[in-house]
Amino acid sequence: MMKQDNGNLLSIRKLSTHFFTEQGVVKSVQDVSFDLHAGKTLAVVGESGCGKSVTALSVMRLIPWPPGKIVEGDILLNGKSLLRLSEGRMRQIRGNDIAMIFQEPMTSLNPVFTVGNQITEAIVLHRKVSVRQARQQAIEMMRKVGIADPHRRIDEYPHQMSGGMRQRVMIAMALSCSPKLLIADEPTTALDVTIQAQILELLRQLQADVGMSILLITHDLGVVAENADDVVVMYASRIVESAAVRPLFEKPLHPYTQGLLRSLPMLGERKERLDVIGGAVPSPLQFPSGCKFHPRCPVGKDDRRCQTVEPPLKEVSPGRCAACWYAEGYE
Repeated sequence: MMKQDNGNLLSIRKLSTHFFTEQGVVKSVQDVSFDLHAGKTLAVVGESGCGKSVTALSVMRLIPWPPGKIVEGDILLNGKSLLRLSEGRMRQIRGNDIAMIFQEPMTSLNPVFTVGNQITEAIVLHRKVSVRQARQQAIEMMRKVGIADPHRRIDEYPHQMSGGMRQRVMIAMALSCSPKLLIADEPTTALDVTIQAQILELLRQLQADVGMSILLITHDLGVVAENADDVVVMYASRIVESAAVRPLFEKPLHPYTQGLLRSLPMLGERKERLDVIGGAVPSPLQFPSGCKFHPRCPVGKDDRRCQTVEPPLKEVSPGRCAACWYAEGYE
């Protein structure tokens, strides 16, 4: 676990979020702890189903009950617990102090309202300004996120825009009230490579302009390398490694992180096939005993301790944590 300090905007402490289904209890997030410093970008990475998006939705308190529930832990924004707030107070914080960009803008935008109506609604709600003032602020924000001719496009509907433009609208909506924290959940997944680069550059520019913190949820390690300050690696509901971005890329400690990095294509290397991590992510309804990664692990696959005892996340060196019996510095 990263140590608490006064520069933290967001602190998550021993968070566990479960879903209670007819098939059994789905333990999507277990014992997750990390800190996001003010003005910085923290990336949460891992394969699909590891708990990244559920962690983000837990921060927003958007886990639907039933079946989902935060069963343990705390989420602190500027030292104040979000889990102890009333739903009314949490609605004031969403959009104002914390905003979120979702994976697919077409499903996040309402198809029967213009994009302008959807941006101005958030501004009127949180900033208590007139509709006319909110419209002017919305036009300015659309211009800021790189939408050409915003005076005209503000009256368009989502289906009239490309995927990249819709994602820019989502960013404009998220940033319209200058949040302290932006949660970006796979913000470039549905976009082509050129638009991806534009969107990520836009987020970097806006972060520099307004000083917000970004919680970046992604499976793309290339995006992490270019955009994050710190990294949390999740596997099967838990954090298995955390570090500043450069040390993690230079010397990953956990076999899972090592496998992820080996699967990246490297400039100048000639390989007939990219390396892959064998096997598949286990079902959250039936996690293996011991270390959850051991059935796929080249190091601990046949180790009795790895098969039976789950290693806790420990600080192995200043600012670096790992959950592996074989990690360097792990005791």
